[in-house]
Amino acid sequence: MSGARDLGLTHVALPVTDLDSSVAFYSAYARMQVVHRRPQVVWLSDKTRPFAIVLIESPEVPFPVVPFAHLGVACASRAEIDELTDRAREAGCLIAGPLDYGPPVGYWAFIRDPDGHTLEVSFGQEVGLTIESA
Repeated sequence: MSGARDLGLTHVALPVTDLDSSVAFYSAYARMQVVHRRPQVVWLSDKTRPFAIVLIESPEVPFPVVPFAHLGVACASRAEIDELTDRAREAGCLIAGPLDYGPPVGYWAFIRDPDGHTLEVSFGQEVGLTIESA
């Protein structure tokens, strides 16, 4: 793999208090998987592009990423959003949604990870289309 793939935005790093709980959350709600692990650090990727969420184990998370700041993950359908929000509601971690804001925002929901960071799951956002046409 060429080093050129490592140009541009490559990762976001989040402090977490329990690596295993956070890995389970991002696996369940964002289709992420562990691509690198070492003591107190895990890299997660959905393997669709060279981008990772880096989880760094910390004794506390004093400043979680909270709405409207969030990590955004595109989903394949409205049905997937509905399934994820149903699961999040049952788990007590649904913050808001699902809501339909139409183009270019789409159908979305906010879900809270184990440390209070916000994950947005969405369908119908036009991020890729907007970037391609710019």
